Amino acid sequence: MTLPYRTLAAALGALAATACSPSDAPSDTTPAPAKARSGGAQSGCLSRSYPEIGGPISLVNDKGEAVTEDNFKGRPALIYFGFTYCPDVCPMTLVSIARAYGTLPEGMEPPQTLLISVDPERDTPETLAQYVTTAAFPDNLVGLTGTTEQVRAAADSFIADYSRIDDDSSSAGYTMDHTSLLYLMDADWKLKTFFTHEDTSETIAACLAEVLED
Repeated sequence: MTLPYRTLAAALGALAATACSPSDAPSDTTPAPAKARSGGAQSGCLSRSYPEIGGPISLVNDKGEAVTEDNFKGRPALIYFGFTYCPDVCPMTLVSIARAYGTLPEGMEPPQTLLISVDPERDTPETLAQYVTTAAFPDNLVGLTGTTEQVRAAADSFIADYSRIDDDSSSAGYTMDHTSLLYLMDADWKLKTFFTHEDTSETIAACLAEVLED
């Protein structure tokens, strides 16, 4: 299925929950994605393999090493755009991923989990290295950051958006609004499906079990 870039971006925007600030609540005029649920064959979790989503990345991992998408080929990868100062949405999403992995069939290896920071100003490799070791997060979580230009290019490849929001109540003075989707890439770095904020650890696990079984 191929859609024009702007049409696809608008569709993803309607599906995505954004940000970690009070202003991110969807407005009453935002159309409800009635068929946007994932999780197994019943809801068609494999019907979201848009070729326009997912492309090259050139970033730095939490060990300070330069990496591209080639470093992660050879096994599925689950990608999330977030940031370490995110107070609730990001950690809740990462916890949900870990719970999903914990209910996969015995012996099934979960995908490589990648957190791409949309806040490179604060999220240095050292900051990410500490963050990804949080006990409730996936064991195989890798943090990625880079220059402002590198991060924006990576986000554009996934039609993911983010922006800085001034916040006087924050000690840092700002927070980040961002697309909150999980992108599941196959071993060739092609989009297999994606998950929205409406997906639970159970629906994610059900879909992963179906995908990873292939």
